[in-house]
Amino acid sequence: MSNRLAGKGVLVTGASRGIGAGIAERLAAEGANVVIVARTLDSHPVLPGSLHEVLQTLNSYGGGHSYIVADMSNPSDREGLVAQAQEQLGGPVEILVNNAAAAIYQSLDTYPLRRRQLMMEINFHAPLDLAQDVIPDMRAAGEGWIINVSSASANHEPGPPFREGGLVNVMGIYGATKAALNRLTNAMAVELYQDNIRVNTIEPKAAVLSPGADIKVGDMLTDEQIESLEAMVEATLFLCDCDRDYTGKICSSLDLIEEQNLTVMELSGKAPYPGGIRPAK
Repeated sequence: MSNRLAGKGVLVTGASRGIGAGIAERLAAEGANVVIVARTLDSHPVLPGSLHEVLQTLNSYGGGHSYIVADMSNPSDREGLVAQAQEQLGGPVEILVNNAAAAIYQSLDTYPLRRRQLMMEINFHAPLDLAQDVIPDMRAAGEGWIINVSSASANHEPGPPFREGGLVNVMGIYGATKAALNRLTNAMAVELYQDNIRVNTIEPKAAVLSPGADIKVGDMLTDEQIESLEAMVEATLFLCDCDRDYTGKICSSLDLIEEQNLTVMELSGKAPYPGGIRPAK
């Protein structure tokens, strides 16, 4: 634990479980004051994890942490969210982590408009709305960090011939929303470079078996197709205080770890994670 983010004001969406909760914990362990956002305050009908549980973990590291209950698919919930976070932090949001996502897997020939619109609201419009709201204070401060959590499903499938069966046949719409997020990230980095605001995406190179992902795809993956939550979080942490010229990048977690020679640490930041880039057995 290096305390490298001491006193930084952070906003993390989709933080009641999984990757978002892991990122929030590690940033708190590094000294940041973290506001977590999600829909689940106390309990979810299917999935484990809640804002209250994550907040309890964050508070174990000291600092000032809080939560906001909000649905990222609802524009009215997004309106004023950054202002509320600023009030709770007692200052500006210096690091924004857009982690909330909707991943509805279904083949294109039957994919309804309602679901397409939902995915775009959460995966594209919400990150942009929150970024627009944090930019003024970041400009005034002369620096800031925006991290958008993306997905390797944004990449084009090589072929023909194409693979048959499995997730590749049901991830097209989800991947398209993440491809849009990647392009948005690069555009924001270009526009905000002179303001010293770094904007990057981070995606797992392999699958991180968060509670939701485990239910949907866990039985479809081999050990080599799974990476540890700690690896994804370590790569994200790097982007939370990266240098000015490290911006506009579409980063893959394990590649970034290798590129920067990062040691994957436990979420507490106190010791190297025993499993490294793979989940510990």
